[in-house]
Formats: sequence, C-alpha cells, structure tokens
Amino acid sequence: MAGRLFGVGVGPGDPELVTVKAARLIGEADVVAFHCARHGRSIARSAAEPYLRDGRIEEQLVYPVTTEATAHPGGYQGALDEFYADCAARLSAHLDAGRTVVVLSEGDPLFYGSYMHLHKRLAPHYPAEVVPGVTSVSAASAAAGRPLAEREETLTVLPGTLPGDELAERLRGTDAAAVLKLGRTFPKVRQAFEDAGRLGDAWYVERASTGRQRVAPLADVDPADVPYMSLALLTSPAERSFEAPPPARPEGPGGVWVVGLGPAGRSWLTPEAQDVLASATDLVGYGPYLDRVPPNPRQRRHASGNRVEADRARHALDLAKDGARVAVVSSGDPGVFAMAAAVLEAAADDAFADVAVQVVPGLTAAQAVAARAGAPLGHDFCVLSLSDILKPWDAIARRLSAAAEADLVVALYNPSSSRRRHQLPAARDLLLEHRSPETPVVIGRDVGGPEESVAVTTLGKLDPERVDMRCLVIVGSSTTRVTDKGVVYTPRRYP
Repeated sequence: MAGRLFGVGVGPGDPELVTVKAARLIGEADVVAFHCARHGRSIARSAAEPYLRDGRIEEQLVYPVTTEATAHPGGYQGALDEFYADCAARLSAHLDAGRTVVVLSEGDPLFYGSYMHLHKRLAPHYPAEVVPGVTSVSAASAAAGRPLAEREETLTVLPGTLPGDELAERLRGTDAAAVLKLGRTFPKVRQAFEDAGRLGDAWYVERASTGRQRVAPLADVDPADVPYMSLALLTSPAERSFEAPPPARPEGPGGVWVVGLGPAGRSWLTPEAQDVLASATDLVGYGPYLDRVPPNPRQRRHASGNRVEADRARHALDLAKDGARVAVVSSGDPGVFAMAAAVLEAAADDAFADVAVQVVPGLTAAQAVAARAGAPLGHDFCVLSLSDILKPWDAIARRLSAAAEADLVVALYNPSSSRRRHQLPAARDLLLEHRSPETPVVIGRDVGGPEESVAVTTLGKLDPERVDMRCLVIVGSSTTRVTDKGVVYTPRRYP
C-alpha cells in the first residue's frame, strides 16, 4: 500500500505558530522533507524542530539555484523543473514503500510555496493532503499591529519580482497591499511605492514572528540591509484614517438587568443572559448564585445574604444611578420567587425614576425538573412556595387546598429546609384531601448540577425526609400518568 503525502505549512518561523494538526503530523511522519539553499539552513525545519521525533528520515531538498543566473541549458526555469522532478522521484520512492512523507513549507504550502511544485507532480499518483499554515502576510500584519483590510476594501498580494511600472500601477489601484520577495528587488519596490504616491503609508516587516523580527516605515529602510524574508505592507486605509477616541466611561444613569441564571451551569443560560453578564460593570446577588458567574477582574462583585433582597435591590439601583451597568443575578427565572419583584418594587421610588430596569428571563427549576421527568406540566398547573418567611402559613394552606380542589398540577418551591420541616408533611396531607394517594409525584434535586437526581413516587408514599431545600416537588393532577418506562406526563386533553 502506498504511503501518504502531506504538504504541511509551519508558519512564518515561530514554532508556536505551528498548528496542532501540523505538529501531530510532523511527529508521526516516517519521512520529513524540507527545502533549503546550499548553506543547508531551513526556516521551515527550524520551526518544526520541537515536533520532530527520533528515528525519522530526513530528505534535504537543496535548491540548485537561488537567483536567475545559471548555466543550465534550460535556463533558470529549466534548472528548477529538473530539480522538482528529481525531488518528486526521491519522495515517490518513500511513498511506494508505504512511508508517510511530510514536506515542510514555510508559511502556507500553496501560497508562493515550493511544495506546490511537488504536489502537482505527486498528488495525482498518491494520497495527498495539504495542511494550511499561517502566511507571512498574516504574520507581518500582526507584527505591525495594523489590520490589512476591512469591510469592502481590496487586498492585493504582489511579488516584488514584477516590473516596477506594473507594481506602481497595481499599488495605485488597490486599497491595501502586501509585496513579497524583497531582498534584491527592494530598491525597485520602494520606488514603485513612491511612484504610486503610497510610500508614506507603507510599512516594512522583516522575519516576522522570529527573534530577528524588525518593523519600520518603508521609507526609512536601508536597501543594503534587506533580506529575502521580508515584505512591504500597505495596510487598511480605514485603519490609517481612524482616530481612536479614549475609551468611553459610563456617564449619567446606568441600568439594571435582573438576570435569570437558570437551574445550573452555562448550558442552561440563555444567550441574552450571557450577553448581559458579559457587558455588566457590576454583578449583584446572593453569594452562592454570584459564585456561578465566572469572575472577571474588570467587573465589581457585590455578594450578600439570602434574606436582604430589598437592600440588595436598592444597592443595585444606587450603582446604576451612578452610571454602572448592573446585573442582578437570580437562580432559575428572576420573576419566579426571585429578585425581579424586589428590584421593581424598589425602583418605584422617585429616587430611581431615571434608572431603567429590565428583566432577563431564565429557565425555571419547575421547567428543568419537569423536562427530566417527561411532561408533568403538560396541562394547567400552578407554582407555590412552601416558605412562610414572607407570607403566613394560613395563606399557603388556602392556596394549596384551592389548587388541589381545582385539580391543578402543583410545583412546590422551597419545600423544606433544616429549620422548616413541618410544611411538606402538612402540604401532602392537604393535597390528599382532594387527590388519590396514587397521584404521581416527581422529586427533582440539583437538576443540571453534579448531584442531580430525579425520583418518581406517589403522593401517598411521599417521604418528606427525602426532600431538602435543593429539591423541587411536582405533584400531578388526576390525569397525570406514569408510563412503564417511568416517564411522567399530564395529557393536554381533559376528560
């Protein structure tokens, strides 16, 4: 079986700019081939050096000429054609033996690269793949810190070997340009920029990305000191004309966004919520919820306890009044037993009349638990909190009885805590006055988190000891069903 040929771009010279795929292929290769001049040094091989494995075979492809002066009967082109034919024959011997051959190429293999001449000769006969690399043009733009082109601008890449008048004409007619193959061509290239009236805007970049990198205005470069591995850049005219104002600082009233984080984890967070969190200057919230937002040193974080919602809301509004973009975070949805109501209530104060408040919805715990169980909320349902911190138990009991009598599916938030143990047993007993003991019940704990569990039981067998503050309990209606596979659903059609 024939071997495989890979033309691998290793970038402009910095080994850290070699792609992950290129590094892997270099390390796996049976044969590594590279071009070089008679002195034997190769930029491509130097870039690949950290990735070469012991025991590989190296094929050094030494150019017979580096200028157009040659005694070959076919001239310069004839000498190169003979050279590439000989190189192809050498590599084909390895390919016929089943070896994997990687040909290293500076920059990108098919961008003014020598590999293309081997590819044309070998790819029709052997499995071949080209692995792109960072080009010298990209590296030079990065070294100069100047964008090449933007919006509808045109970038033209030119070889410095073109006649001077043609170079000047093309430079006049383009927005941005990169002129390669300098060295001996530099005086002509510099004159072409001057003839085109573009010299003052042009930059010179030498050996981009290496330890010998040099960047300078093209007009200041001494022609006697220009190597072949250099290029001239005419960068984006939009960049040249742009005057950057100092970064704006918030002025006047900012705003408050009350953000739902969902039940757990980034995958449960809406794109809108992610955008608000990313653009905020200040984050406000209950400590454990705030901990779910990755820290960013650009942002100020204001954590507080679980029972100071009104104080937290006013703090957020005060920050916004001073110009901050404030994200107030809530678990689940901010409008379901969370911070949205507290912030809106505080914002009704005339002191915050100029502060805009926006609620960013999130996935609720009820939705998350229901989805894990099936579709228990498929018909009419209600949501109740069993916490009696902000409302009396009598109100909770009346609402539970009314929901049970109305045959609504009931999602119970805050079902139990270390200090509130009587509510869930009492709620179960109230529901049993109107529901069968066989009514399906779903208990979801830490849904979306590392300790997630979902259990299905019945109202008669509901054990309050299995339930804590991290749980949500869904009690079905008279029509809620459990399949043989344990899937819970409430039909949309009512008998």
